[in-house]
Amino acid sequence: MKSLVLAEKPSVAREIARVLGCGQKHKGYMEGPKYVVTWALGHLVTLAEPEEYDPKYKTWNLEDLPLLPPKMHLKVMKETSQQFRAVAQLCKRQDISELIIATDAGREGELVARWIMELVHWRKPFKRLWISSQTDKAIKDGFSSLKPGKDYNNLYASAVCRAEADWLIGLNVTRALTTKYNAQLAAGRVQTPTLAMLMEREQEIQLFQSQPYWIVSADFGNFTAHWREQDAHDGRVWSRADADAIAERLKRANAKVDKLRTIEKSEPHPQAYDLTELQRDANKRLGFSAKQTSNVLQKLYEQHKLVTYPRTDSRYLTSDMVPTLRGRLESIAVGPYAQLARKLVRMQLPITKRIVDDSKVTDHHAIIPTEQFVNLSALTNDERRLYDLIVRRFIALFYGPYRYDETSVVLAAGKDRLYAKGKIEKDKGWKEIYQLASNASSQDDENDDDSDDSVSGQGNADRQPSQLLPPLVLGQALPVKQEKVRELRTLPPARYTEATLLTRMEKHSLGTPATRADIIEKLLGTDTITRTQNKLMPTGKGKQLIEIVVTELRSPDLTAKWEQELERIAKGKGDPAAFMKNVRQQAAKWVSEVIAVSKEYKPHNLTHSRCPECEKPLLEINGKRGKSLVCSDRECGYRRSAEPTLSNMRCPQCRKKMEIKDGKAGKFAQCKPCNVIEMLGDKQGGKVNRKQNQKLIEQFSDNTSLSNSLADKLKAALEKQSEK
Repeated sequence: MKSLVLAEKPSVAREIARVLGCGQKHKGYMEGPKYVVTWALGHLVTLAEPEEYDPKYKTWNLEDLPLLPPKMHLKVMKETSQQFRAVAQLCKRQDISELIIATDAGREGELVARWIMELVHWRKPFKRLWISSQTDKAIKDGFSSLKPGKDYNNLYASAVCRAEADWLIGLNVTRALTTKYNAQLAAGRVQTPTLAMLMEREQEIQLFQSQPYWIVSADFGNFTAHWREQDAHDGRVWSRADADAIAERLKRANAKVDKLRTIEKSEPHPQAYDLTELQRDANKRLGFSAKQTSNVLQKLYEQHKLVTYPRTDSRYLTSDMVPTLRGRLESIAVGPYAQLARKLVRMQLPITKRIVDDSKVTDHHAIIPTEQFVNLSALTNDERRLYDLIVRRFIALFYGPYRYDETSVVLAAGKDRLYAKGKIEKDKGWKEIYQLASNASSQDDENDDDSDDSVSGQGNADRQPSQLLPPLVLGQALPVKQEKVRELRTLPPARYTEATLLTRMEKHSLGTPATRADIIEKLLGTDTITRTQNKLMPTGKGKQLIEIVVTELRSPDLTAKWEQELERIAKGKGDPAAFMKNVRQQAAKWVSEVIAVSKEYKPHNLTHSRCPECEKPLLEINGKRGKSLVCSDRECGYRRSAEPTLSNMRCPQCRKKMEIKDGKAGKFAQCKPCNVIEMLGDKQGGKVNRKQNQKLIEQFSDNTSLSNSLADKLKAALEKQSEK
């Protein structure tokens, strides 16, 4: 008899098959003397669509809502149905005695396998392979200690609840909004509160009024001190006259050392990465989006086998891993890490509660390197840079704290007080790891995750630059060489980057480490938010969507409560039936609220062009293949690609008319086939106002009328004529 092994992806299945000695390759599976290894292609099974409950739901009607099927049905996904049939055939084989679930060791992986089992009516025994890395050793060890499948029933129940809740909330509210306002408007239990956070920040920025303030400093030759009213004051002076008066007093005064204090400070090493922290760091240091980090990390885990399981929410390791740590350090002691890691291999590793804590690890430990031999030249540039972050963070775990002496001095100058701080480094500790790193030259901002929770516009007035102080003694007199008055302005709160948004999502328990990147991508993909130079902000559509969506769905509180309940269900402490009853009640309530609201929605991307079929205005949509024009009436469904605006300028190489484009440095003309670019008008990169824009179009373009409704009608008529 043989065991059937179900992996999540073909690449993982191939590796497992190789380790298990399954050399016979067949279509859809691999076979050996003891095992048959097959795979899903991500999800093979999903929740049924509304029209599969009743064909009338194919047409979206407000009166059909809410859709609350008493029992949710499953269906085979059309695009991967061939592989499902292959798996189903293997499940029916008489020589297969048991199933081994080898999908990703997490909530989604469990769902992938269990839904397949449900549709093939699996009734034989099943076991679970639960591993945290894809190395040969991890696979062999995992197969020698397989877990009973039923141990993960609670995890499966939690996964089903999450999937059904997303279907019921997302589908009902999205259909209600879309049909009521005749526009593509999507909502969801996680994406809507996330959008609300971005909108809230945008409103803070819009309402913010910048104010001038002044800071006064005194130059003593070999160091600078800043004026403050008292110890707790931030040093800002809100009137120019007051600042000048302070400077005038300092000019005439002799300063005297009034207080002098030196204390030893230390910063412990940063903790190992969980997925959210790594996405945050990669966004800050490498400019990666959260989704990009997830994709690159998956390759490091699955293809190169260099890191442990990525979708973890823990920043700790377990005690049973301690004997493997030296081996991991030996494996990564190559290239730029050789010297740093070998230093540790020769000594006793300091294992503290900051590194190893079994009570802080649930399903998976923190992301660290595996014991796999590293060939850095086999990695792409992005893989190399992300791997660098993980390796350096891992090595830093075993280095001592960064220690320095901080001297603070208070100088009395008449009735005024001047403050200065100096820093003398005693032991670089873990910062040595980052000193020579090209992509992370400083980790001083390690905990400076977020301007997010800082006071609006505070700036850095109260943060004094680090400097070397000369030897000083109490009572010492020091002449003020020069006094300075600097004018600054309060700043609005910063727009979210993906790093700061991930921090907020984590803080409010919105989504899980595995789903947060997809939520951000979904908001970008539905044109609800936009990303400009790493900053995220709502679009006109997003701003209106938040106005018309139900108030309760905007708040992260309910979603966070649900996420916590899903965690309790996964641990066997929650009640799935009660959870789903609550979700159904909420879905029904929110649909009725959407129907009752009397607000207006105006598409933000309306053009002056009209649909040649129904006369309604066309919308300009940004898609993967460029811009397209779509009828604003969903029922009509007319769509065509937006034509490039041609200029009167001719390409110097092929003599064809060049297209007018918008770029970071302003408008430019481009001939795509020849890759020739010439700047137009505004070369300084400033914003072109509407009048300038119109002038440029009139000056350079001879087809501006192409997008009017008459041209559209003629074009549509010609197309119909040619079809006949």
